Amino acid sequence: MDASCQCGAVGFKTPTPKPLALYICHCQDCQRQTSSAFGMSAIYPRFQLPDAERLTQTGQTLYCYFCKQCGTRLIHTTPGKNVVSVKGGCVEGLDWSKAIHIWTKSAMVPIPEGSETYSEDSGSTDYGDTSTGLIG
Repeated sequence: MDASCQCGAVGFKTPTPKPLALYICHCQDCQRQTSSAFGMSAIYPRFQLPDAERLTQTGQTLYCYFCKQCGTRLIHTTPGKNVVSVKGGCVEGLDWSKAIHIWTKSAMVPIPEGSETYSEDSGSTDYGDTSTGLIG
C-alpha cells in the first residue's frame, strides 16, 4: 500500500499489501501525539528504518519517524519487536471498520458499537514469526 506524509516529501510502500492488524488507540500518549481524541496505527512486518528514539509514558523505548519538512509522524516501533506501527492517516485505502480499539478507559469519544475493545493494551502483540528476512 502507498503511504506518505502530509506534504508528500516522504513516501513509501508498506512491506505487505495488507496490515497484520489495525488499532485505534485512546491512550493519553496518542491523544497528545495527535492533538486529537485517538491515534490510528496499521501494524506491518518490520522493514528498514533509520534510528530515532524516545521514551513513552510507561518508560518503554519507542523509535519514532517524522518527515523533516512537514513534521508528520509516519512510523513508530519498539525495540525487539518484529513489527512496526505505520500511522493510520499516512496509508491510503485502509478500511478502519474492523479496527481494534485499545486504551478505551481513556476514550474521549464514543466507541462504535460491536467493535473489539480493550480498556488498556490488547496484549495481542504476537504476530507469529514474521522475522524471517526482516531487520531486528
